[in-house]
Amino acid sequence: MAKAPTDTAPASGVRCGCKRPRKASRDKRWPLRYELYYWPTIQGRGEFIRLALEEAGADYVDVARRPGKSGVPAMMKLLDGKRIARPPFAPPFLKAGKLIVAQTANILLYLGPRLKLAPRDEAGRLWTHQLQLTIADLVVEIHDTHHPVSGWLYFEEQRPSARRRTRDFWRYRVPKFLGYFERVLHTNGGQYLVGRRLSYVDLSLFQIIEGLRYAFPKRMKRFEKKIPGVVALHDRVAKRPRVKAYLASKRRIAFSQWGIYRYFKELDG
Repeated sequence: MAKAPTDTAPASGVRCGCKRPRKASRDKRWPLRYELYYWPTIQGRGEFIRLALEEAGADYVDVARRPGKSGVPAMMKLLDGKRIARPPFAPPFLKAGKLIVAQTANILLYLGPRLKLAPRDEAGRLWTHQLQLTIADLVVEIHDTHHPVSGWLYFEEQRPSARRRTRDFWRYRVPKFLGYFERVLHTNGGQYLVGRRLSYVDLSLFQIIEGLRYAFPKRMKRFEKKIPGVVALHDRVAKRPRVKAYLASKRRIAFSQWGIYRYFKELDG
């Protein structure tokens, strides 16, 4: 049975936490090491942040993937800490020096200019953030295809509702969301969603396509002909050197039945 979890060649300076790392000299491009806190065995919402950090070649550590007390216990200590003035509600959250930023879109809003994955002007940054918030809405709808009633129930306990939710999702919601991104991409010239260079929202849309292909391979194969621009963007992102290296590395956690995207044969009609 599949039940929802609590939350639903390395780039320079990257530490996955899989093994206790050796000390390395600090990359002068990064004045501090970012600490990402997210569940260590799923891609989930944390993957949108990992992709941005990896593409930028940022100096970061995936804290909860460390062994022993320096891993998940360290993350839970911050979540449960009573002395934190602005505590995060749940993972993912990012620690940059003394600053703690939570919520995926909010973290990317913070990281975007620092990783050179967002426009310099305020209007451009807000537009990028707006698109990321739209992706956040889509992520909720994807998750709710297999857990439409409650994340605390097994899939098998809500199977009829999941089948109906999935039918409606593919009939109404996927065309609306992905059709919107296809239109935005076309209006912007067809290469990127924002401006004339890659942004974090391009990386996030790449992850959406990857996840839908895993969870709904048959449905996605039929639908992709309707969004050629989005598919082409996905393919361009996949070929970027740092993204390509990341996808082939052990740092990239495999899709599974414990993340946002879950494959159930009966839902992939």
